[in-house]
Amino acid sequence: MAVYALTGFSLVSLLSFGYLSWDWMKPSLVADVATDPMEKSLPPTFSRPPHIIFILTDDQGYHDVGYHGSDIQTPTLDRLAAEGVKLENYYIQPICTPSRSQLITGRYQIHTGLQHSIIRPRQPNCLPLDQVTLPQKLQEAGYSTHMVGKWHLGFYKKECLPTRRGFDTFLGSLTGNVDYYTYDNCDGPGVCGYDLHEGEDVAWDQSGKYSTVLYAQRVSKILASHSPREPIFIYVAFQAVHTPLQSPKEYIYRYRSMGNVARRKYAAMVTCMDEAVKNITWALKKYGYYDNSVIVFSTDNGGQTFSGGSNWPLRGRKGTYWEGGVRGIGFVHSPLIKRKRRTSWALVHITDWYPTLVSLARGNLSSVPGLDGYNVWPAISEGKESPRREILHNIDPLYNHAKYGSLEDGFGIWNTAVQASIRVGEWKLLTGDPGYSDWIPPQTLTNFPGSWWNLERLTDGLKKSVWLFNITADPYERYDLSDQRPDVVRTLLMRLVHYNRTAIPVRYPAENPRAHPDFNGGAWGPWASEDDVEEWEGIEEPLKSRNKKKKCKICKLRSFFRKLNTRLMSNRI
Repeated sequence: MAVYALTGFSLVSLLSFGYLSWDWMKPSLVADVATDPMEKSLPPTFSRPPHIIFILTDDQGYHDVGYHGSDIQTPTLDRLAAEGVKLENYYIQPICTPSRSQLITGRYQIHTGLQHSIIRPRQPNCLPLDQVTLPQKLQEAGYSTHMVGKWHLGFYKKECLPTRRGFDTFLGSLTGNVDYYTYDNCDGPGVCGYDLHEGEDVAWDQSGKYSTVLYAQRVSKILASHSPREPIFIYVAFQAVHTPLQSPKEYIYRYRSMGNVARRKYAAMVTCMDEAVKNITWALKKYGYYDNSVIVFSTDNGGQTFSGGSNWPLRGRKGTYWEGGVRGIGFVHSPLIKRKRRTSWALVHITDWYPTLVSLARGNLSSVPGLDGYNVWPAISEGKESPRREILHNIDPLYNHAKYGSLEDGFGIWNTAVQASIRVGEWKLLTGDPGYSDWIPPQTLTNFPGSWWNLERLTDGLKKSVWLFNITADPYERYDLSDQRPDVVRTLLMRLVHYNRTAIPVRYPAENPRAHPDFNGGAWGPWASEDDVEEWEGIEEPLKSRNKKKKCKICKLRSFFRKLNTRLMSNRI
């Protein structure tokens, strides 16, 4: 049995401090915006397709919202969630690109070839063009579609851009993280460029504006210029609260008593984002959308604990398949919900938003068979049972294989060295290397800035490659039952085998020096020509083309890139 050591505080003492209790009574800024008598709510109706606002935050930890007992002030999110439906059995993916791809396609990443890592700025890769996206289906249903914020689904050619994938307008960044003011992004030493785009053009004139504020202002502008009589979909993918840790000074001042500097900056960013959501909600009411609107709030992955985030009391962090990496903050707020002001424990996954929102929009799903998501609106609005019974968290054949895994440990049907995770009913199975596995209590419990004195560590079990948990009874993953329940382990391994048979080859091409911003006017953006695309897309099918003889043209192309890369490196030195 595992042995644990908790330094500084016990779980009981944390309970006494209230860190595991949820505060339902915090004040809200949203309440102040409905005082105008012209903004009183009308009876909810589905006579027209609803306006849909989907808000996605970046790297916000499970603990980092007021109603999860956080010390961070989020009055808007608290009020919206309290008046709507909190989703407390809600799952996302452990890193950026996978969550966004599954939201946009309604498919597991094994079915889009994006099951490994993220799409990096210099890779000739993007969301597969054969996928019909969520905004495209909403356009078919008569919606005006807009995206504001972080894309991170590839951009090496113009066909990959948001405006080519179903969005009428786009303001935001294409890469994974940028400076909140200058919008610069460096993908390694000397490989830096500007990344803020308006449509398909570089938005040089917006530099200097804090992204969280800029994005909220853009949403308000879209609402002001559109008619509430026509359905609208706005996807707001905040950069916040991803690194770099930057915030306007007035928000940092509120948390000046926090000893941990990273946590202080992070908290300020969360509160700024909360006020941006307040402004978006206010605009929905001001311009006449609110009464027929559905607001969905979701995080994209767990918090990064070494950059101020907290997933307490869950195990693990961003980038892991422990609950701290994949259980998200989620809620739905809408006058159209039949059973409001409650907490739902229905099993929901980020792939479910595709069929759910298309169904709400009265769109046609028959043209997109094989979705991995389910329509969960009856579970959310009426409290009915969720149609979802299991979640494939992922199967990543390229991730570093676990040292102690083997086919023998997987009953001869699964190599447990492969990183994979699945949940079926109340059971969760992990194989391979699931990632950093500690429990990290809230950083503010210590007066030692930047230190982790309250880290609770697992002191044995390091030579394992299989874990089994009853997540319903043990949501914090403290009691591994793989030895006691080999029957359940085998059953879940069979489900992994089933899913693996449906997986397509991984799309993870080598980085290409042609993507360097210096060759593209100093900004990140599409860089591949049509001839390039044909050659590189052939290379992107490693399982099919690995043993084929390379064409001379490809050999010459790669030789050119090698020489070009050598020249670039010498210039940096």
